Amino acid sequence: MHDTLHWTLADWRAAYASGTKPKDLISSLLKHFPDADPAWINRIDNKQLTLRCLALEQQAATNGKEALPLYGIPIAVKDNIDVAGLITTCACPEFAYLPEDSATVVKQLEAAGAVIVGKTNLDQFATGLVGTRSPYGVVPNTFDARFISGGSSSGSASVVARGLVPLALGTDTAGSGRVPAGHNNLVGFKPTRGHVSNHGLVPACRTLDCITVFSLTVEDAELAMSVMGGFDVNDPYSRHAPARAPGLPTNPVLGVPADPQWFGDTAAQALYNATLQRLETEGVQIKPLDFTPLFQVAALLYEGPWVAERYAAIEALLDEKPNAVHPVVRCIIEKALGKTAVDAFNGEYRRMELARVAESLIAGVDGLLVPTAPTIYPINEVLADPVTLNSRMGVYTNFVNLLDWSAIALPAGVREGGDKAGLPFGITVIMPAWQENRLIEFGKRWQKSLRWPLGNSKKPIPRVQVSTPPKLDGQVLVAVVGAHLSGMPLNYQLIERGAFLVEKTTTSTDYQLYALANTQPPKPGLLRGATGAGSGAAIEVEVWAMPVERFGSFVALIPAPLGIGTLSLADGSQVKGFICEPAGLHDAVDITTDGGWRNYLTRASAVHA
Repeated sequence: MHDTLHWTLADWRAAYASGTKPKDLISSLLKHFPDADPAWINRIDNKQLTLRCLALEQQAATNGKEALPLYGIPIAVKDNIDVAGLITTCACPEFAYLPEDSATVVKQLEAAGAVIVGKTNLDQFATGLVGTRSPYGVVPNTFDARFISGGSSSGSASVVARGLVPLALGTDTAGSGRVPAGHNNLVGFKPTRGHVSNHGLVPACRTLDCITVFSLTVEDAELAMSVMGGFDVNDPYSRHAPARAPGLPTNPVLGVPADPQWFGDTAAQALYNATLQRLETEGVQIKPLDFTPLFQVAALLYEGPWVAERYAAIEALLDEKPNAVHPVVRCIIEKALGKTAVDAFNGEYRRMELARVAESLIAGVDGLLVPTAPTIYPINEVLADPVTLNSRMGVYTNFVNLLDWSAIALPAGVREGGDKAGLPFGITVIMPAWQENRLIEFGKRWQKSLRWPLGNSKKPIPRVQVSTPPKLDGQVLVAVVGAHLSGMPLNYQLIERGAFLVEKTTTSTDYQLYALANTQPPKPGLLRGATGAGSGAAIEVEVWAMPVERFGSFVALIPAPLGIGTLSLADGSQVKGFICEPAGLHDAVDITTDGGWRNYLTRASAVHA
């Protein structure tokens, strides 16, 4: 029997490569799950597991395992995100319903081969940063059960930290996808608002909510996010991602709070100071900043009109069955009853005024580096003072979504001495919207430096090849045009071979692009015109650098009629890249006028919406 606890995605893939079947491996995993575990609200049963694994094997037989980057990976889902066949409760039994359809992000994960194994506990209606506000039980910290796990995504963080699953979905409105990561020695990745579809999510604050991922390593978070991201016409707040941000400088400048708040947690303060010293020795420039305008933004979240969004999300329940709502949650949300439409507009005006100041603040650095949470408290103390102690968890998280920024929470050591000895501490790096690639790059550098243990285990993080500033010696430049683009289904084939993005550009103007028929996942074919420049169009491509020794294994995955040839780029240079045999264009659709695969997919989804 395999011991799957604290496996990373690489461990799972290696097991499947040896011939193990998903049902056998996941059935073995489920035997590790305790019968009574407050981290779970609902779990997959054997019948559901069998059906899902049979469907997965059919997927693999039809499309090939190489088209399933998450083949057989067990994933947990926070119980405010719909999974067809599993009840959604939001940690409120009276609110519970059985969804007929899964959330978009769940569909994306399952299309990539993932197996959803259960729904996890949370602070009711995702209102809280402590993990104590649920009728399904308090979720304890995975290092010391006397202390809080953090919330609201308490259950998701718990099951990843204990190694029960390698990935779990959370949500983040005020820090719910970051604080539990900091308290449980995890990576917590919070993308830009609208980067991941919220269709099928029960909202907390619809204009601010983000679906997030918890993982043991940065690489695993990166791969999950590459599957989860993308525009969704079914989500009115979904957004098209702009061009990828440039890479992180060799010696980035990070802004830090000039006078951090610790609430007496000297052990956390010592770890933060040690983090700054380590980073400085590695070339990072630390720049103290006045965080006052950020704290003023944060105050708007609960003291301003945004609390009315939380009321709007569960208005019918509060009107008909107010006692069904957890008393602390109800007390917080009912503050909305004193707010008016005028308050809402005035709050938005104030937010925008402060956002201008905040933008100037972050524009002078490459990102902000803060404690994920300044301290941590025992469960009994939080239950005795639920609002004050909860608010302290969000000091460095509450402002991020209001300012439309992105963030990654990372482990940063374990406390020594005092009553909190042995509890993990985390840092968070914050950057403006759409800088996910830079956050991942920083996370990989920090992971290589610290090599934290996996979750609450003693198992050290695997050594990985980290892409620091691009060096092209020993690399092959490969232009990709379709399913291998950033965020597309096969992009993982580049990432797992240590490839990194060099640039986004176009071909010369003599190429045609076709949508091929009957390909899974859908793929385009690129063909060079026979009559020279000007006979086609400039087609958008991404140029990736891949280690020479891994290029052969990449080419071996490419199915007919596609292949690798030599492409001419807009600047006249030539690189290896995807081409299509003319014989493969039977029944293909000419999409040259779209100028690229992303544009075609956007147009096609709009037509079918």
